[in-house]
Amino acid sequence: MNPFSVIFCGTPDFAVPSLKALLDDDAFNVTLVITQPDRPIGRKQILTAPPVKVIAEEHGIPVFQPESINKELPAYLESHNLERPDFLIVVAYGKILKQPILDLPFIAPINVHGSLLPRWRGASPVEHAVMFGDEFTGVTVQEMAFELDAGPILSMQSIVMEPRETSLSMREKLSTIGAKLLVDTLKKPLKPEPQPTTSITICGKLSRDDAKVDPTMMNAIEIDRRVRALNPWPSVLCTIDGHEVKILESALEPAKNSFPLPCAQNTVLYLITIQEAGKKSMAAADWQRGI
Repeated sequence: MNPFSVIFCGTPDFAVPSLKALLDDDAFNVTLVITQPDRPIGRKQILTAPPVKVIAEEHGIPVFQPESINKELPAYLESHNLERPDFLIVVAYGKILKQPILDLPFIAPINVHGSLLPRWRGASPVEHAVMFGDEFTGVTVQEMAFELDAGPILSMQSIVMEPRETSLSMREKLSTIGAKLLVDTLKKPLKPEPQPTTSITICGKLSRDDAKVDPTMMNAIEIDRRVRALNPWPSVLCTIDGHEVKILESALEPAKNSFPLPCAQNTVLYLITIQEAGKKSMAAADWQRGI
């Protein structure tokens, strides 16, 4: 039996395990990897390739980096004599695909999404699961539809959220689970099931506005969840004694080198590591003594 041909769309680290799983499985033949353009990263603004591009080039897979996939992909496929794939697989690509692109594959457009749909449809499901203290989360493999993350479900796998889970640790777990779930699902006959029409929640792209917290209005649990959800970006910003700082690490119990921050509802957040603009991160207790 010939392997399934695949065009893979993905950008960050979360997408890498899925791409590797497809490349390592003889049931699939990845003919093209589509990722976002190289971007300047860090204070020095060094032009950096997306992680997915690095893996694709290591395996000799052609890479296409359009600014607009919807406008540029059809012409690219024609000019490079690339046939329509069996599957168009999208994992954290970061762009909305219009219907002509979704209609491209012979079998189905497939998405690996880091939540238990229909909870947390949108761009930041892992961060929102941490921010809102979800007890469970997971991965959904779905057939894509033009409506955001609303396509029928092909498979799901849930896991328990640990009490001190961060978005970084959760993203690593879910990316690994999602990679295996993806290849296992596509090697079986697809059995799409419509999503429930209730309990739908939406999460948009994160912005710096999400990072701002006010301890006079938010309790310690709410701020602590944001700290665990929003590092390393956009990080949590808080004004303390007239100084705006990033809270990089916090706890709900006293910890070494921490200092207590009074919060709403008579709660206390213990700051462990913080950073002022233009300065290095430091132990919060040392920073407090310094001011």
